[in-house]
Amino acid sequence: MMMPPGLVSNLQEALQNRKGSQEQGSKDNEDPPEPASSTDENPEPEFDPSKPILLVTNSDGVESPGLTHLVEALVRQGLYNVHICVPQSDKSVSGHSVTFKETVEACSAKVSGASAFEISGTPVDCVSLALSGALFSWSKPMLVISGINRGSSCGHHMFYSGVVAGAREALLSGVPALSISLNWKKDESQETDFKDAAEVCLPLINAAIRDVEKGTFPKSCFLNIEIPTSPSKNKGFKLTKQSMWRSTPSWLAVSASRYPTGHFMANQQGGLGLQFAQLGRDASAAGAARRLATQKKNLEVIESVGASGKSDSNRVKKYFRLEFQEKQQEDIDEDTDYGALESGYVSCNIELLYS
Repeated sequence: MMMPPGLVSNLQEALQNRKGSQEQGSKDNEDPPEPASSTDENPEPEFDPSKPILLVTNSDGVESPGLTHLVEALVRQGLYNVHICVPQSDKSVSGHSVTFKETVEACSAKVSGASAFEISGTPVDCVSLALSGALFSWSKPMLVISGINRGSSCGHHMFYSGVVAGAREALLSGVPALSISLNWKKDESQETDFKDAAEVCLPLINAAIRDVEKGTFPKSCFLNIEIPTSPSKNKGFKLTKQSMWRSTPSWLAVSASRYPTGHFMANQQGGLGLQFAQLGRDASAAGAARRLATQKKNLEVIESVGASGKSDSNRVKKYFRLEFQEKQQEDIDEDTDYGALESGYVSCNIELLYS
């Protein structure tokens, strides 16, 4: 597959400027981190028509450290109108699912330097609604950025990934897009890695925007960016192809007494960063209360339906839980997204809608 020449040249330029970007990032790291969520002291910024519009989404909500540091990095540049539309709860493995014929709630959120909404839907819902013109005063941003995800979206995992689906939905709507993931590993990664990851991918974001402005950004694909576990120690950017890598799905039988009706699965954070919907540990008090109320309503509906329905003693019910087990690859091809990522490179993979 031939890479678009304009994108390649801009990525090469980004690589050449990497050293300077990292030095600036080191200076920024000396300052204490600032949370994305703001108070009344940080009102919603005024829209500047002279600046490009960026839409930022993700799959794990407004309190996600990946979103926090990405938005901070974008706002700090002062070059863009930054708008955010993200799910109210974790939808990391929702794939390209949509909410159909059901009411979706959009709730404003306080994020310093940006206009933000939380949506009671999937990442695809977030992008679709944002681009519809019904939520924001605009309907077509210059670029959609989906991320930074906690966990890689390499190989076949891009089909499960909510963060990749957000970028794909933008492309389906005719808007250039990037998806960004950090190769989070449970016993190695730290929350501060997201700040380094944001600094690493800024040159790629700026390069993509330059291509869009010049009309050279390809219209039939989006860019999936995978950042290695230690972002500040990356070996550079590498244009890659999609691998066939996939962790092993494992369905575990569980006791019915352990998982009664209405139970919400706890977060099983693994090396892939695959997460199930739950209240975020770092959620704001207001956000946590809202999500808890929503879950209680859902539980009441489930129990009500169960009580009104007829019981059937002949029906057999079994309960299972899906987990993913990582498997080691002996021969790693550094030309693939997975191989480059595991070797310490920032993988830049072109995802085509059609060849």
